[in-house]
Amino acid sequence: MPVRPFVMWPDKRLRTPAEPVTEITDEIRGIWVDMIETMDAMPGVGLAAPQIGVMLRLAVVDASNERGKAVRMANPQILHSSIELRPHEEASPNLPGVYAKIERPRAVTVTYMDHHGMMVRKDFVGLWATSVQHQIDHLNGKMYFDNLSKVKRDMFLRKARKRA
Repeated sequence: MPVRPFVMWPDKRLRTPAEPVTEITDEIRGIWVDMIETMDAMPGVGLAAPQIGVMLRLAVVDASNERGKAVRMANPQILHSSIELRPHEEASPNLPGVYAKIERPRAVTVTYMDHHGMMVRKDFVGLWATSVQHQIDHLNGKMYFDNLSKVKRDMFLRKARKRA
């Protein structure tokens, strides 16, 4: 399957909430395969379908050291977030060359439809949790820098525009 091109910021699709997935079909499974190959080619630890122009609530996450352990998610939702926060330098292939330190809950419990069409409830911790939250933001039409304060976000966007 091909590595897909990224939608580049400020494309409006990156600010548009994705549509729910009603069932897992061979087409959806094919999109996930493309997403995993695209994520691995970055290399990255997660990818949401809107990042490659597919406006469906699909995400993949693989924060494993050895790779090949990607979790495929349709319609992921956070059920519970830890109080403890974890800072992490986040970036996006949709806005290359810039990054920001974002604090997110260290652990999350997420429900999603898996590649068999079954509802799954799973706990994610550390980088896995950060990536899942980052992807869900994309599915909701948010970028990681939206989590910055207004002053930091404005500085970040000025820097991003200079690099564009």
